[in-house]
Amino acid sequence: MEVSYENEGYDNDYQSKSKGSILTRKNNTMPMWGNERTMNLNSLILTNIQSSHYFKVNLYELKTYHEVIDEIYYKVQHLEPWEKGSRKTSGQTGMCGGVRGVGAGGIVSTAFCLLYKLFTLKLTRKQVTGLITHCDSPYIRALGFMYIRYTQPPGDLWDWYESFLDDEEEMDVRAGGGQIMTIGNILKSFLFKLEWYSTLFPRIPVPIQQQMEKKMSEKYPPVVEETPRRNLPEKNFSRDRDDHRSRGDISDTSRPRERIERRERSHRDYRDRDYERKSSHANSRERSPYVSRRDDYKKSSSRSPKYGSSKRRDRDDYKSRSKY
Repeated sequence: MEVSYENEGYDNDYQSKSKGSILTRKNNTMPMWGNERTMNLNSLILTNIQSSHYFKVNLYELKTYHEVIDEIYYKVQHLEPWEKGSRKTSGQTGMCGGVRGVGAGGIVSTAFCLLYKLFTLKLTRKQVTGLITHCDSPYIRALGFMYIRYTQPPGDLWDWYESFLDDEEEMDVRAGGGQIMTIGNILKSFLFKLEWYSTLFPRIPVPIQQQMEKKMSEKYPPVVEETPRRNLPEKNFSRDRDDHRSRGDISDTSRPRERIERRERSHRDYRDRDYERKSSHANSRERSPYVSRRDDYKKSSSRSPKYGSSKRRDRDDYKSRSKY
């Protein structure tokens, strides 16, 4: 796919500075950000690339852009910087750990050797566009995107990657296989993660990182999942029922009607029994079953308002009969 940049009308707002000059998209020359000698690669990886037999002998014979693309098509099988099992990082901690890439080296991968070979060719904008839109192999595209990540200004990364964030083409990125990723997920990892398989990308300034995160949230707004509503039965406020307490009860399926009736009947029985006990105590002269025997004795010997006590009445009757 060939793209002509000389006749296309790009906005002049897109500008990137390199060595004091202003380059626009109309210019086919790509700017170089960071260290122009090392391609911003880790020093250990770069040393292993430059000293490897594959880079010094095999890739030295490749002189053109298309020859390197053919080599990528036939030789690249993953995107890690080291071949599987060639680098031993056991027992190393701190700055010598695997993340910083300062520990013992191994066999550098074919992918990173070819990536650095592309850097030595000083690719133009047209050639980089041909890499990231290549239709023969996803690894050709991935190395094109990785070339952009290492060499282009951080402010230009979003413009390069935005239209490919939804790309669903898959590839295996792990040495030895076992981790399938799409082009879109790889680009998101390039933008928002600094680490890539025991090496580090060039750091992105915080303001630019925040701008990209804002653009990402606008492009992919978070999906708010609605909490499922409970399937409760509708309340029945019908006025046809006699008992107002039954209004708003839950349907018979969740609470049996017999249970409701038993509860209401028990409530009414207790209410009526309590009412009868209170009324009988207030309106009758019957003694309570809880009165003590002493009270019962006092009641039996109490004086009658008309005849006096029962013992005195019997004594007076005996005296009156004895006179006669």
